[in-house]
Amino acid sequence: QVQLVESGGGLVQAGGSLRVSCTASGHTFGLVGMGWFRQAPGRDREFVAAINWSRGGTILATSVQGRFTISRDNAKNTVYLRMNSLKPEDTAVYYCAASGRSWGRRADEYVYWGQGTQVTVSS
Repeated sequence: QVQLVESGGGLVQAGGSLRVSCTASGHTFGLVGMGWFRQAPGRDREFVAAINWSRGGTILATSVQGRFTISRDNAKNTVYLRMNSLKPEDTAVYYCAASGRSWGRRADEYVYWGQGTQVTVSS
């Protein structure tokens, strides 16, 4: 079992920046990938970014390329999502996810999920 705890969400004005973090605990030795997804009210959960836990390769959704960066600190078992040039349409609950098998764009690739952290971007 792996437990994930997100932190760092909040309220920010459009154009601003925010960093959310996700710390994993438990059986983390088998992690292959970690990802960020988000869900806005009335919308489906969508992929934001993913990172290969050992090699550091990254994938970003088209909508956030050039604005968001995903990174990890293996020593702290933590993955970060740095969000710059935030837009009101980035407002959502951001979820961290972890997988012991892959690190792709599909939510069903991930077994472990955090409780989510709210990010609100005001116009």
